Amino acid sequence: MRAEDMILVSVDDHICEPADMFEGHVPEKYREFVPRVVTADSGSQQWWYGDVKGRNLGLNAVAGKPREYFNVDPLSYDDMRPGCYDVHERVRDMSAGGVLAGLNFPNWPGFTGQVLNSGPDPEVNLVMVKAYNDWHVDEWCGAYPDRFIPCGILPYFDIAEAAKEIRRLADKGCHAVTFSENPAAIGAPSIHSGEWDPVFAACVENGTVLACHVGSSSKGASTGPDAPAAVPMALSSTMSIYTLGDLLWADFWHRFPDLRFSLTEGDIGWIPYFLQRAEHIFDRHNGWIKAERPQGLSPSDLFRERIMCCFIDDTIGVRLLDQFNVDNVCWENDYPHSDSSWPDSPERLEALFAGLDDATVNKITHENAMRNYQFDPFATRAREQCTAGALRAEVGEVDTTWLAGRLADERDVEAFKALSAAASGLKR
Repeated sequence: MRAEDMILVSVDDHICEPADMFEGHVPEKYREFVPRVVTADSGSQQWWYGDVKGRNLGLNAVAGKPREYFNVDPLSYDDMRPGCYDVHERVRDMSAGGVLAGLNFPNWPGFTGQVLNSGPDPEVNLVMVKAYNDWHVDEWCGAYPDRFIPCGILPYFDIAEAAKEIRRLADKGCHAVTFSENPAAIGAPSIHSGEWDPVFAACVENGTVLACHVGSSSKGASTGPDAPAAVPMALSSTMSIYTLGDLLWADFWHRFPDLRFSLTEGDIGWIPYFLQRAEHIFDRHNGWIKAERPQGLSPSDLFRERIMCCFIDDTIGVRLLDQFNVDNVCWENDYPHSDSSWPDSPERLEALFAGLDDATVNKITHENAMRNYQFDPFATRAREQCTAGALRAEVGEVDTTWLAGRLADERDVEAFKALSAAASGLKR
């Protein structure tokens, strides 16, 4: 399929949330607790929720920058391309990159809202989680409902309230929520505990997908405190391997056969081997581990039926598509993060998909996302106006470069090592 004829719906992008996002969404009683952006003497800016530090901007906001300007340390909004935080500029950038729509994960609150769950007062935390969701669904996604798939965060410190929030979000048209790749790592019950059943029931009831983003456990992978920065960066997708391992052997599938999870930003080329390994474990060791097949499904069949996955530019994964259920494979753009293929996504996908039939390309690029997330841009936008070529023609010439900030240096290497060591539990 030609690049200009593709319809691209990304299941993984991010928002560098604007500093005024909570205005109008927090009751007066709680205004003093509203998260805030603090500007340091150096000019860098950082989100804080009380005494809890938000995730930094750094590599999370590099759209349009040459690689030599990829920084890890916190940046300021002035250093970012406006499409990182301004919804109108985001849509302009999406059109310039030939992307019709995207599902946007949080940024500074953590990929599953860890920061907003970490305050000392659960009542206030719940208010802030709901305020975030109202801003995200009503303002960010609501500004262009044909261009965004809404995705909420949950108050995981209170599972009953989390189930209520899933239902509230579904009533607002939101059928995706972030769910930690490893809830136990962020102080919540394990997925094997049985305590998440109210959340799982609410998801099944509303057709809501639990999206597990890499890094949503506040954990990372590294081998030692003196490992080069390339080591934890190269191992980042390892966390999705742990998540898949948990999901393949979870017993909640017996109770919730219609539940759906997604693995986000871990790529897919590694998955066939781990499915093979799971089948080996079942065959060789089930005499003593006593795993029961939910609804008679083998581990591989369970994955292919109930777990979505996605990739940005995974040559190996595309070669192995016959090992997948292509109805559950999606594409991701990851704007404005450092792994994003923006603004050349259509051209890169044309080369990647060479030899694939159009029906398969359409499933991966948009149809699977639309079906699984109950998203229908064609209800308000004619299909022929949704192609990469049509979107680019509609927006006209856009300068997709952005040269602001500073050249990367040793500060960024040291900052990344410190972050990796903290996420891996290593002492430096």
